Amino acid sequence: MTDSDVFSQKDALLEAILPDVVFDGWSQSALTHAAAQLGIDTASLDAILPSGAVELARWLDDWADRRMIAALERHDLATLRTHQRLILGIRLRLEALAPYREAVRRAIVLNTPPFALTKAPQAVYRTVDALWYCAGDSATDFNFYTKRALLAAVYSATVLYWLDDRTEDLNDTWDFLDRRIADVLAIPKFTGTIKRRIRGLFSPFKPLKTEA
Repeated sequence: MTDSDVFSQKDALLEAILPDVVFDGWSQSALTHAAAQLGIDTASLDAILPSGAVELARWLDDWADRRMIAALERHDLATLRTHQRLILGIRLRLEALAPYREAVRRAIVLNTPPFALTKAPQAVYRTVDALWYCAGDSATDFNFYTKRALLAAVYSATVLYWLDDRTEDLNDTWDFLDRRIADVLAIPKFTGTIKRRIRGLFSPFKPLKTEA
């Protein structure tokens, strides 16, 4: 079985198991049922998912990222400003996951310490890196990491808010996202002002005021 075959089979198994996770969790029984629906035998299933259903729960992030990117590519991003592209990307990702919120909730538990010490940060980093890339970010200096750290905080907070949002069309979530992005946009302006003031105070070329 080629890597491409494994990739496709993981996607198929994920899409088959998602409706059952709300009842059975990311369990072996749910995985076995999904495999049976697709006609995948036990030996093949073990080769595709050596770690079982837990591995498939982590595949959910990769699956959602790819759908987010594909959906973004169908939009005319050139007409949008950077922050609008970021908001759109997060919205598209959450909209793709909306029918499976309980599955997402349970996957987050599996990816949270002590169950998985590094998996969750890695998954969030891949998502925000893809978002910045799609938004046209070309930073290579320290800003590269700063932007991703700030967006990771926004994205993570928005996901947690979204999980419990029961408003029509998830309007509260989108308002929350808009506010968090606005907060992030204000940070560079604030730090830029502080830096300018510090440079002004300590510049060796700043003339001293003298008494007339």
